[in-house]
Amino acid sequence: MVPTRFFFAATLLLLSSLVIVAAIDYSQGSESVGKSMPKAKEKPLPIGVEGHILCKSGTSSAVPIQGAVARITCVAVDEFGYETAPFSFSSDATDENGYFFATLTPPEINDKMQLRECNAFLENSPLEACKVPTDVNKGIRGAILNSHRQLDQRKMRLYWVGPFFYTSESDGY
Repeated sequence: MVPTRFFFAATLLLLSSLVIVAAIDYSQGSESVGKSMPKAKEKPLPIGVEGHILCKSGTSSAVPIQGAVARITCVAVDEFGYETAPFSFSSDATDENGYFFATLTPPEINDKMQLRECNAFLENSPLEACKVPTDVNKGIRGAILNSHRQLDQRKMRLYWVGPFFYTSESDGY
């Protein structure tokens, strides 16, 4: 009678152990062994672009243009690696020092897109006497946004371009 109880208890213990081991192996799966949980994708930071727009006419020194506008054009890549159509946005009008600032926030870019390249251009001068754009610092061809600094307080990547210059028609820069 003792060997039968012993055999029954040993069989029950062995079956219980097999069930526990099988359940652990099934819940972990072969892919998750030794791997941590994937990190959530970080949201991209807003992008800021700043610079100055000036008027250089004749031999005089450059003066700031108040009310001028720059345009920033970007190309992005979608989740499948395809380039999107270029999209652009304008800066705020320059202040009395010729300073402009433009922002591109993540909601303007789909979460599944990644910026590939952005360029800044001259767009508009309010001065009739200084309305011809020049390509100084690539104001016509487009200055590539390629170096930035991280602004931790504003949670932003800030790029600097220019200064860009307009001139009068007779100057022909």
